[in-house]
Amino acid sequence: MPAFSAYDGTQLAYHVLGDGPPVICLPGGMQDSVYLGDLGGLSAHRQLIRLDLRGTGQSATPQDTASYRCDRLVDDVEALREHLGLARMDLLAHSGGANLAAQYVTRHQERVGKLALITPSVMAVGLTITGDTRLEIARLRQDEPWFAAAFAALETIVAGRATGDSWQAIAPLSYGRWDEAAQAHQAAEAAQRNREAASAFAADGAFDPEATRTVLARFGPPVLLLAGEVDLAAPPPVMAEFTGLFPNAKLVVQPGAGHFPWLDDADRFVATAAAFLSN
Repeated sequence: MPAFSAYDGTQLAYHVLGDGPPVICLPGGMQDSVYLGDLGGLSAHRQLIRLDLRGTGQSATPQDTASYRCDRLVDDVEALREHLGLARMDLLAHSGGANLAAQYVTRHQERVGKLALITPSVMAVGLTITGDTRLEIARLRQDEPWFAAAFAALETIVAGRATGDSWQAIAPLSYGRWDEAAQAHQAAEAAQRNREAASAFAADGAFDPEATRTVLARFGPPVLLLAGEVDLAAPPPVMAEFTGLFPNAKLVVQPGAGHFPWLDDADRFVATAAAFLSN
């Protein structure tokens, strides 16, 4: 497994899939990057460099667990770029990884070629996703056989009355199709995630949305925001706001997709991402 040394000596692993110009892939959720797979076959078009963030996957656990904070992870991404010998790199980030990508751009915008944000989290840029917006998106699934139980659980979460069972009950809402592949993907999540790291990721001081938005407004390279039509975590209306923070960004809403669009329709996802990264 290829690895490199971070600024504090922590050994970080990465995975290389496919051939061609590299794209650095940042996972979300402080989770083993294995959940990204080959992004539905995107590795047939570009070489994917999937980073295991510190404390996840094959990467070592740091001595200083405060280094899990998002802004401090920027130095790990920069160390990977230097290790690979890239003057500039294309970045693809999913979900919470988009916060890291945004902060990397804030500090190293001259090192980024293209930026693809896949169903991105919005913490780093300070946008708001309301409970009403999530409920509105969820209602698009009302014909699904599991909808009643999932929607009732979502209502308890939005109302601030969530239980542990509530979060499990809404799992189908994260996927465009709640089939065997989606269920297996979701079932693997708990073992892949470093919960201590996930808790520290957004600790106090991790984000400065005003400063980040100021830099993103000057970031000229092409940006793709890919949203899932039925994604509660990154609803299309908020993704449109996110797109507006960049001077040269395009929003694509993948029909019928949830938070993991490469699982819901691999062909459509790859066609969109490959076209963006190739132009």
